[in-house]
Amino acid sequence: MPYDEELAGRIRALVGARPDLTEQKMFGGLAFLVGGNMAVAASGQGGVLVRVDPAESDDLVASTPAEPMEMRGRSMQGWLRVAPEDVETDAQLGDWVARGTAYAASLPAK
Repeated sequence: MPYDEELAGRIRALVGARPDLTEQKMFGGLAFLVGGNMAVAASGQGGVLVRVDPAESDDLVASTPAEPMEMRGRSMQGWLRVAPEDVETDAQLGDWVARGTAYAASLPAK
């Protein structure tokens, strides 16, 4: 399943014009990178993938509709999957975009 172009456009609008922002196809979707670090992606499986501080992963999974991202059967700390129904509004999506871009911006640029 290809990523949702409309969702990618909504993410693009929320991220805004940043000189350190790039887009790259990855994980079967379209990722938005800040300083070369993935922040958020329109997932090819629907919804979004969000990069967060690994120390906050468990709390976010417990307190939000996010689930840990799994790759090859392994849960990835610091990487969350948020279902399409949980990013339907701009406010919902905006919260995740803000989390992802803030964390990616806190990392050393690649």
